[in-house]
Amino acid sequence: MKTLKLALTALTPKRQLLEKLMLATILILGWLTLPNLLRTFEPTAALLDAGIWQLILLGLLCYVALMQISWWLLYRFWLGLGLLNLTDMVLRFKQLTSWQQLRFFWASFALLFLAGIACLAAIV
Repeated sequence: MKTLKLALTALTPKRQLLEKLMLATILILGWLTLPNLLRTFEPTAALLDAGIWQLILLGLLCYVALMQISWWLLYRFWLGLGLLNLTDMVLRFKQLTSWQQLRFFWASFALLFLAGIACLAAIV
């Protein structure tokens, strides 16, 4: 006997998009609540003390936005150039030796870390 299965996954947003929206919501709520939270713990805190936390959150928001825009642009250019799909690139990456993979991971980490520091330095 055949049963009817509802495909509710088509109605819900993708998990990655939902995670990104949740992160943005948490950062924006932190932007709004951290100064008031700091004033409740330390009533003598000046406006500048609370503003430093907002600058750090602004740097994080800029970093996340920069990463999303650069990923979107890379994907668009990737499709425009007619290169391999990302899944094919992952399969080719897995064929590399372990030291080549480790070198690539360190280079990626260093570039992401420097981009985050640059966003914080630009804001502060």
